[in-house]
Amino acid sequence: MQIQINTDHNIEGYEAMAAHVSGIIESALSQVSNHITRVEVHLSDENSDKKRGNDDMRCMMEARLEGRQPVAVTHHAEALHPAVIGAADKLCRLIDSTLGRLRDQKSHKD
Repeated sequence: MQIQINTDHNIEGYEAMAAHVSGIIESALSQVSNHITRVEVHLSDENSDKKRGNDDMRCMMEARLEGRQPVAVTHHAEALHPAVIGAADKLCRLIDSTLGRLRDQKSHKD
């Protein structure tokens, strides 16, 4: 599973942050990682430094599944870490349900 991380110009500390984010994603998606070819992560600070506000950090994740259309989720939080964890959890649930529906379709055809 390849992980690609993209940030806007308001996110600092790319190297350490990228390693941390990759670790969160690998852990969260470990049970379904053999079905995923790539995960793209887009991190942004929607309010930048202009104003502080709740849930201004945004994490969008898109997973490309083998032989399927990509699936994507977005999570907003007050800081980067909870935004990434929230998006990774959402993505894991979405992939689980997508793969579950595929298994159900295959079992009905047999």
